[in-house]
Amino acid sequence: MNGNPTSTRNPAAERHLSLNRRTFLRGLGACLAVPALESVRPFQATAASPLPGLATTPGGAPLRMAFVYFPNGAIQPDWWPTGEGRDFQLARTMLSLEKVRHQLQVMGGLDHVNATPGPDGAGDHARASGTFLTGVRVRKTAGSDILAGVSIDQLVARQVGHLTRFSSLELTCDGVRKSGNCDSGYSCAYQYNLGWSSPTTPVAPEPNPRLVFERLFGSGSSGERAKSLALRRQQQRSILDFVLDDAKALQKQLTHRDRDKLDQYLTNMRDIEQRIERAERFPNTPDPDLATPAGIPGSFREHIDIMFDMMLLAFETDSTRVASFLLANEGSNRAFPEIDIPEGHHYLTHHQNRKEMIAKVAEIDAWYVARFARFLERMEASRDVDGQSLLHNSMIVYGSGNSDGNRHTHVNLPVIMAGAGGGLVTPGRYARFGGVPMSNLLLSMADRMGATGIERLGDSTGRLQGV
Repeated sequence: MNGNPTSTRNPAAERHLSLNRRTFLRGLGACLAVPALESVRPFQATAASPLPGLATTPGGAPLRMAFVYFPNGAIQPDWWPTGEGRDFQLARTMLSLEKVRHQLQVMGGLDHVNATPGPDGAGDHARASGTFLTGVRVRKTAGSDILAGVSIDQLVARQVGHLTRFSSLELTCDGVRKSGNCDSGYSCAYQYNLGWSSPTTPVAPEPNPRLVFERLFGSGSSGERAKSLALRRQQQRSILDFVLDDAKALQKQLTHRDRDKLDQYLTNMRDIEQRIERAERFPNTPDPDLATPAGIPGSFREHIDIMFDMMLLAFETDSTRVASFLLANEGSNRAFPEIDIPEGHHYLTHHQNRKEMIAKVAEIDAWYVARFARFLERMEASRDVDGQSLLHNSMIVYGSGNSDGNRHTHVNLPVIMAGAGGGLVTPGRYARFGGVPMSNLLLSMADRMGATGIERLGDSTGRLQGV
């Protein structure tokens, strides 16, 4: 620059320029995305797609889509609300969702007929999860010739994934399996994976919180992240120690409210890091027959909660806009000692109308919903760049590909959509759709994410009207 450098200075413009560039807090082996802040609103607007409506809300905030799967269906009388429309009352299983009732759309009458036996006979659990996001009838095989369909999350991720660090995020609290015979001649791939990038390629979810944490907040290749983790452990330091200088420099440029929000974000991240460290140091496995790999909490409740918390941070920092979470594989026979249920879940679902078994399954159903409710409350409490809550700017489906676990039915699936999609869907009601393919809902969600060219999905017959 020629002449006096102060003669043309614009401090406000320089401040915005600096903030626009400071998208991440960086350090050795660390790369922390900054959450939505009022002070960096100009950056957030440019971070959204240049094409209006592509994974954004009408207000220009990021629009998120997620799918959370619970296994073995639900006890129907305790699942479905009474009343209809906005005048509904939550039944026993969903009582923990009362605080976010205004953000719920309980959806009745959605079917996955391709999960029914048809000519294939037994294997309802494999078909239930294999069909959930694909809508297709999966091939009955326990060999390498698996065949499903491309799942809706991956179809959307192909179009919006370039907007974020990660095109999609896949989580699980179960094992990772892509082969073997798991259900009456069906490959384990169908039960242990929700996402499919091609009809023959499942997208393996990650069960280990440490690996998810390092992926979200570490930098470099997986090998480089492992070296950074080893260094932090050797020096007994937090990942936050490596971004402290960047964090202090950024805080000086933020408003008071943004400083508080950044402090809370870093506090939440440190809390997750400490919980992972505790799981690594002190594994606590209540079931001695259930092997718990290093880094995975022995408590199933803690495992689910910590994975939900990382999904929230991924959304809060706009690290991804597409996610899926398999709470447990379809057909899971996990026991629940935390609520004094020693029998396996799958075993109990075949209750043959025995009241004591039905009561236990209903309690397990409610336990899963309570973990989801905790996540939704935290989403509702987090403010997005437009001032709305993260939950308002999301579409989060919670459901199962089985309806009645005792009879293995796949019509009138237990499905909830949480969030308002930034105003593009209508929560706060119980809607009955009268027996249409669930695939129609998935297509409607893809439309709202701004994805184009997806004409059909599995057995879809069109878009779901009145969502």
